[in-house]
Amino acid sequence: MNLLLTRPARAAALLALAWCAASAAALPAQAQTAPLQAQPLQVSPLQSPVGSAPVSPKPVGQATAVDPATGEPLALNSLASVGADYRISSNDLLEFDVFGVPDMKRDVRVNASGLISLPLIGPVPVAGLTAQDAEKLIAAKYEEKYLQSPQVSLFIKEFTTQRITIEGAVAKPGIYPVTGQLTLLRALALSGGYAPYANINQIVVFRNGAGNAREQFVFDLDKVRAGEVADPSIQSDDVIVVQRDASRAALRDSLFRDIVDTINPFSR
Repeated sequence: MNLLLTRPARAAALLALAWCAASAAALPAQAQTAPLQAQPLQVSPLQSPVGSAPVSPKPVGQATAVDPATGEPLALNSLASVGADYRISSNDLLEFDVFGVPDMKRDVRVNASGLISLPLIGPVPVAGLTAQDAEKLIAAKYEEKYLQSPQVSLFIKEFTTQRITIEGAVAKPGIYPVTGQLTLLRALALSGGYAPYANINQIVVFRNGAGNAREQFVFDLDKVRAGEVADPSIQSDDVIVVQRDASRAALRDSLFRDIVDTINPFSR
């Protein structure tokens, strides 16, 4: 027996279909993104979180480092959050000293070009280096002409909070402050995971290269999750773009268009 549905009944039926389709599309993405939010941001990529105590997700924009003594989160500008893997960046304030040469001790700030100016040897590029690597570089320059086996020390007195930008098909696009090392998986966790209509096989990372040249890298998140490729490192000022899946987005837009047209026939 055929039944003629009234316009409100047809609208209700379409709404139910749209809800079912959206739920089906969202389930795999939500199931995949849930583990991301449980990983601590500050764990080094060389360390495995397996077997460690569960870590509660931190609110976006809050501290990303933890005091090992108390377990309490540290402020982003806390010097205690600077680990051995921290890489020097522009505007950082460094305390420079050479053992046995008190006149050399001074505070120097990294300029916009990533250089510090030191006595006798002049400008030295230190941006992107760890403090230990910068000490070795400076010591080598002094040893070339001026000092014999110099013991150089660099102490980071102030550091600039690094930022990354995440946009596209993610839950919470925006600019996020980070400290320490960061990988693509952890960066996506900061943004709340990707949207149900995201194309996770084409995640693009834009980066400022040498000579201000713009570099572009494309990553397949499925391969990263499966361990087929390494979880790529994310650097300060990187822009991460999660592309939309055209087929999923078209399906979603089509369903909602049908609902609007059914409820309001004059919307066409």
